[in-house]
Amino acid sequence: MTPPSPLLVAVRTSLILVIALTIQLGFAPGLQVFGVQGDLLLLVAIAGGISAGPDRGAAIGFAAGLAYDLFLQTPFGLSALTYAIVAYLVGGLQDSVLRAAWWIPVLTATAASMLGVILYGVFGTVLGGDLIGLELVRVALIVGLLNTIAAPLVVKAMGWATGSTKHARARAVYR
Repeated sequence: MTPPSPLLVAVRTSLILVIALTIQLGFAPGLQVFGVQGDLLLLVAIAGGISAGPDRGAAIGFAAGLAYDLFLQTPFGLSALTYAIVAYLVGGLQDSVLRAAWWIPVLTATAASMLGVILYGVFGTVLGGDLIGLELVRVALIVGLLNTIAAPLVVKAMGWATGSTKHARARAVYR
């Protein structure tokens, strides 16, 4: 099976980003759990790292973060920085670990979502906000659990968008 052209990958990935941004801004505010909504664009970035590797995942994360930053009242680029770093870390982790079970990407997405929220809080505090505290841990746990629910679907969608398959991305356990 030949991999899709770079243009097709860009169009598919853009489509996923637009759909995720629409859901995040339009529907997610009404689906809050304990006053916290999931971060679907962070999950898209993580799924990009899982399915496309560290470099392409970071690019997807940066694009997702920039798109979300256009609608947030936070310092511009904060989400882009956070999402790119988390997607790069996840992509590197997925490259070095054999994905034999279906739940490994889901567990990875859960942990990475919590890490992303905490990094966002740390970077926001560095830039002058007051985001670090027990509330940040509570938000990270809830976002991690909410993103866990959507992770299988989003990882599959990003696999389709990037043209990645388990066989094409599967490597030896260690490089």
